[in-house]
Amino acid sequence: MAVATGRLLLNDVSLALEEGTVTAILGRSGSGKTTLLRTANRMIDPTGGGVLVAGANIQELALVDLRRKMGYVIQETGLFPHFNVERNVGIVLEAESQPRPQRIQRSDELLQMVGLDAAAFSDRYPHQLSGGQRQRVGLARALAAEPKILLMDEPFGALDPVTRAEMQDMLRDLLKRLRTTVLLVTHDLDEALYLADRIVLLGEGRVIANLARDKFLQSDLPEIVAYARAFRRGQSAALANPIATDGHR
Repeated sequence: MAVATGRLLLNDVSLALEEGTVTAILGRSGSGKTTLLRTANRMIDPTGGGVLVAGANIQELALVDLRRKMGYVIQETGLFPHFNVERNVGIVLEAESQPRPQRIQRSDELLQMVGLDAAAFSDRYPHQLSGGQRQRVGLARALAAEPKILLMDEPFGALDPVTRAEMQDMLRDLLKRLRTTVLLVTHDLDEALYLADRIVLLGEGRVIANLARDKFLQSDLPEIVAYARAFRRGQSAALANPIATDGHR
């Protein structure tokens, strides 16, 4: 598969996702991570090759139907500010003309699933929520139509470390139960190692590595070694320069 928009963004990418697994896409800024993610639901069309979902070429599928069958979670959540939580969660179901009682019931189920009390949160608006709560609502909305595939683009990147860890725990437990196929774009190596079954490293629009999680850090590929070293610079510095108990180095 290749994607070009004035310049080549993806080049000769070949990638297969096993059903019910989580694949994390790592890489430097500009490596093509988000571009690759967006080819899955035709937000970007490849200039060569194709994308298959369950054996079907997505170019031959109705665009609206394709996107409704794929959940999509982004860092900013994309919630509608003038809709309350219940309507934000059920907006896809509303577009499918499901009766409001069914939408409310499904919204309540999903809010409980992502760790929010429906009675307390359904009537709130996005500006009344914390960043972590908005991300939970965004995830609930993405799961509303029971998609088989979930696309996640840096979903927790704007959260503080503690909230981010809580969200990762919630997502990991949730995905074990749902067995949804997930494509996760992240800069965070620890997040990839914690959530993913496989880790793909992109560089300049090409797949550098595609490895099982437990094999990734064992690799001696220079790009993987460099990525891991860059991510853990603070830990390495702290171990190399410990602070004495009297406060002096």
